[in-house]
Amino acid sequence: MAGRLSGKAAIVTGAGRGIGRAIAGALAAEGASVTLAARTQAQLDETANAIASAGGKAVAVRADVSREDDVRRLVQEAVKAFGGLDIVVNNAAVGRFGPLEKMRVVDWDLVMAVNARGPFLVCREAIPHLRRRPVSWIVNISSVVGVKGYVNQSAYGASKHALLGMTKALARELQKDNIRVHALCPGGVDTPFVGDARPDLDRAALMKPEEIAQTVLFLVTRSGNAVIDEIDLRRAGATPWA
Repeated sequence: MAGRLSGKAAIVTGAGRGIGRAIAGALAAEGASVTLAARTQAQLDETANAIASAGGKAVAVRADVSREDDVRRLVQEAVKAFGGLDIVVNNAAVGRFGPLEKMRVVDWDLVMAVNARGPFLVCREAIPHLRRRPVSWIVNISSVVGVKGYVNQSAYGASKHALLGMTKALARELQKDNIRVHALCPGGVDTPFVGDARPDLDRAALMKPEEIAQTVLFLVTRSGNAVIDEIDLRRAGATPWA
């Protein structure tokens, strides 16, 4: 499939549904070969089949980004499948919500492990391969709760603040290597994540995953070396759910 990303290889985590599936499809539609990562094999297979049916290239790798061995295997399989790595999109995330005083340690640790530790592990394993390309990209999907605080979202907000802080530092660390590091901070997006957590929301008022995917495409098709830490996709009055 010819396109602006022909010859590029990408990893997208959390690619089984929602924002991750939309991003993976958009990258493949522009010619990128995409390694799809998530914990649920059936959802990964659905994404891979959709990309293949549209003429794109994708491989599915079942992986838990909070597990170091899984992440190492994910990156190795991506590089083996497509000969290198140009783009990494850290999208995988989980949420546990409620008052902080009632938050269980196991829930806090899970949110931090997936949402903050996961992108750290993926970036650490991917950077040596990204550095071999003339230009490469890391895009971290944070959230409006990464820049603001909301009731009953202490764990989720802490994890997304951590991700945004890592992004800002990493952008400067890697600029000399022509690795562009970005973070997106969307507000409410119409995904199964939101539907599971807040079934009371009016889904029609939320952004669509395809809008986030188009923003990722914008970033990974730019050739300039400016540092962009954060693109804020919040809408006035949008419900703060990524």
